[in-house]
Amino acid sequence: MLSRRNIRIKVLQSLYMIGRDPQLNTDDALEFYRQALDRSQELYLFNLLTLLRTTEFALEDTERKQSKYLPSDEDKQFTAKIFTNKSTQALSKEPDLQLIFKKKGIDKLVEEDTARKFYKSFAKTREYKDYVLHAKSSDRDRDILLDLYKHLLKEELFEETMDDHFPTWEDDRSLIVGAMKKTIKALPESPELFRTFRPDYEAGVEFGENLLVQVIDKDADFEKIIEPSLENWEMDRVANIDMILLKMAICEFLSFASIPTKVTLNEYVELSKIYSTDKSKDFINGVLDKVLKDLAEKGDIKKSGRGLED
Repeated sequence: MLSRRNIRIKVLQSLYMIGRDPQLNTDDALEFYRQALDRSQELYLFNLLTLLRTTEFALEDTERKQSKYLPSDEDKQFTAKIFTNKSTQALSKEPDLQLIFKKKGIDKLVEEDTARKFYKSFAKTREYKDYVLHAKSSDRDRDILLDLYKHLLKEELFEETMDDHFPTWEDDRSLIVGAMKKTIKALPESPELFRTFRPDYEAGVEFGENLLVQVIDKDADFEKIIEPSLENWEMDRVANIDMILLKMAICEFLSFASIPTKVTLNEYVELSKIYSTDKSKDFINGVLDKVLKDLAEKGDIKKSGRGLED
């Protein structure tokens, strides 16, 4: 589920990290990069377990409603089916998922009081009440889990909880949200879909690690390529993030034959909008456009398969 953009972000962060400390080397950057991938997976698992733990409080709610001295008709009809339905149970009973929660210590991060607050907040919504009292089709089981997750995303406490445990939440938010929705929509047939979150060898190693190592190893070479394209700019005036983005893009131009040059250029312009200044996107776009033309004229751009130069 990790895309190349997500991999690029992890590489960018790793390069920025070692650039701030001259004592760090390539091995340190690789370790930081691998840990960043692990943290993204743990963040996804944390979201998944938070969702599950929230649904569990339907059991407590059912017991409370049905033990009332004078339960209402609504109390009598109430069931814990947001937890007992096939979709939720498929995740809850997936043995490998429970093992990985424990192995990575995710089960210790989800606090009972926090999950209870999430449940109580969602229990007030029209979607939840309609589901509990009126929904008959099992198709609504997936829908209610999606409704619950969307509700969590709007909760200030949820955002605070994510930030407290995972400082990378803001960077990984769109990635995690997409992965969670895909996981829920695959239920109950494919509860093991969580295994696909880790990047495969091609994305994580052949692309990510090679990109990281080459940018470090060829740093001086890439600066020589960049300098002629800096009109009215000195190298030392270029923002650190912008310089890293330029070097990463040039590395992709030269060393990754299957990635089209337009894709690379557009990706790094987009990353500059997120991680650099307001003016960076135009600067990055202008420099890379000149660099690309120069490299193409010299015959240094070698693309194959889907990765056509133009």
